[in-house]
Order: sequence, then C-alpha cells, then structure tokens
Amino acid sequence: MIKSPSIAAVASVLAASSAQAVIPFTVSLESEAAGIQKSTSGFDAVGIETFDAIATGTCKNVTSNFGGSVFSGRYAGVQINKADQYGGAGGNGRYPVTFTNAGYSVDLSSSQPGGVTYFGFWLSALDAGNNVSFYQGGQLLFTFGAQAARTFINTLPDFKSYYGNPNIAFAGRNSGEPYSFLNFYARGGTSFDRIVFAEKPAGGGYESDNHMVGRWNRVSGTIVPVAGAINTVPEPATWLMLVFGFGLVGVGMRKHMLVAD
Repeated sequence: MIKSPSIAAVASVLAASSAQAVIPFTVSLESEAAGIQKSTSGFDAVGIETFDAIATGTCKNVTSNFGGSVFSGRYAGVQINKADQYGGAGGNGRYPVTFTNAGYSVDLSSSQPGGVTYFGFWLSALDAGNNVSFYQGGQLLFTFGAQAARTFINTLPDFKSYYGNPNIAFAGRNSGEPYSFLNFYARGGTSFDRIVFAEKPAGGGYESDNHMVGRWNRVSGTIVPVAGAINTVPEPATWLMLVFGFGLVGVGMRKHMLVAD
C-alpha cells in the first residue's frame, strides 16, 4: 500500500489544529471607536452591573442580578471606589478595583439553561499586573494577562486614541495607560461560573466597570491574538474544507489501488 503524503499533510493539519483547541475562549476589544464602554456584541440573554448603587468601601461582599437579568453574581473581597481618572464608566458613579495578588472573585449563575458563556467589562488604566481568570467547577479554564491587550492596542493605527481617560470629567488624564472594553466569549459548549480579578504583580490597581454577563450569539470588536486561545482553531468552513480534502485524497487512493490491482 502506498502512503500518500497528502493524507499525512492533512492529518498533520488536523492534529495541530486539535492541539491548539486547548483554551475555549475568544477575546476581543471594542475597536469601532476608542472610548466605547459597553459591549456591542449580540446576546440571547445579557445583564449589566454598573456598581453605581453600591456604597464605596474595601473588602466588600456584594450580590448582583445584573440589572434584573436571568444572571446572578456574588462578589467577594471587592473594593468599590468613586469615579476618578483611573476608573468609572462615563466619568461618574462607582467602579470595582483590586490592588492585591489575591484580588476579588465573582461567582456566577443563571436561572435558565445554558450557563454563562460571555463576560465583558470596561478595562480602565490598564497596567502590566492586570490578570483576570475564568473557572468552571473549580477548574481554571483561562487567564488573560492584560498586557496582551496593551500589545495588541499598540498595533492599531489609532492606538494613541486609547490612551488616557476618555470621559469628559477626566479627559486626557492618566495618558500613559490605555482604556478599552474587553469581551470574553466561551466557545465549543464551554461555560464558566467564577471569575477572579487580581493585580499580579501588585504595583497598581485592576480597575474595571460595566460588568456584562450573558450568553452570546454574535462576536463584536476586533479579536485580540492570545497564544493557545480557540480563535487559532479553524472556523467551521475551514474544517469542512479539510474534511472534504481528506475525502478526496481517500478517493484518489482507492482509485490508485484499483488500478494497481
């Protein structure tokens, strides 16, 4: 039997693609224009926590229904600050922050089937210590170091427009750090039930606001390249082409064998 190099090549591509499908997340930033502070994704269900009705203070435990949605969350150990140059969507209200390696956690649930497949937030005053991790059933699924967002923002033609607070009350302040809305989409049937915000290494703060929770049906913004993330896996159309190609190679082999016989 003659082994076709075409089959080996296709098998190699399939194996490599499968190996890349380790982290079931796609990450994007809202890049239609700098200054966007809510997601423009599409959802089957979604809710938002703005933190404006929560009293300021440190190490607070807070429950949220994300604006009366089908989702609920329990924040543990979070600090709530008044809007300033570092955070607070719209330049007013309040926002959550952590300055520690331990950070704060958010336990999520839904009153409807399907779980949580989307989480997004306005990331402000981004620094190298900003890390956010996603869990399911106590198992770590994915950690996103915000330095990846900074690196990607710096490749954009209008990257300078992301730097500095975009809100009128604090316009242009803190111009050395970018501000952007980040989207996290779980894919391939994956959902998550816990998120942890942490500042590792400690040295600044992890400021965010407008926490949005949902089940997504349309991705928005520009995909942020993340090593090992699922956005490196071929889309369905690509998989079909690979499978179709594999089929053609198989047919070719069969014909070759019949002629040989």
